[in-house]
Amino acid sequence: MMFTPKLYLRFASAIIPVLLSACSTYRDIPSNSPVDAVYAKMGPPSYQCKTKDGVQRLIWTQQPNGQYAYATNVSSTGHIDKVVSILNEDYFRQLDKGTWTQQDVVCMFGPPAETGRIGWGEKNELIWTYRYKQSNYWNNLMYVYFGRYGEAVTHYHSGPDPRYERDRFFIFGD
Repeated sequence: MMFTPKLYLRFASAIIPVLLSACSTYRDIPSNSPVDAVYAKMGPPSYQCKTKDGVQRLIWTQQPNGQYAYATNVSSTGHIDKVVSILNEDYFRQLDKGTWTQQDVVCMFGPPAETGRIGWGEKNELIWTYRYKQSNYWNNLMYVYFGRYGEAVTHYHSGPDPRYERDRFFIFGD
C-alpha cells in the first residue's frame, strides 16, 4: 500500500482528535461543571468523603507512590466548584488554621502515602507522610504529626523524599 498525501491527511484527521483529548487535564474542567463531566474526564475518584460542612469532596490521588492529587467539592445540585491540585506547599498551609483531626486531613488531602510513629517516650507521635513535588521539581515528603494520641495535627514540615536521595548524591552509580 502506498501512502499518498491524501492518505496522510485522512490519517492525521483521524488521529489528531484522539491525541488532543489525551492532552486534556483537570485544568480544562470549568467550575460549575456537572459531576458527571468530571467523572468522564478523570474517571472515578480514588477517595471521597464529607467535609465538616457536609459537602461531598472527591479526590483523585496517586499516593502511595505518586506525587500528585486533585480534588473538588460537589454542591447539592451535583456541580463542582473547581478541580485543584492539592499536594503542594500552598495547600498544606491550610493546616496552620484551626484544629485538624485525622478525618479532616484525609478529607482535605486524601489518604497518606505512609503512616507510622516517630520518637521515644513522651515525644512519640503519630505521623503521616504525603509524597509531592515541591515547586513541580523537588521530590519531597510532607510530614504531618498528630501528637502522641493521634487526636489533632500538632505540626507539619517538608523534607526530601529519601527514595530519590541516592540518585541525587550518587551520580556515578555503584
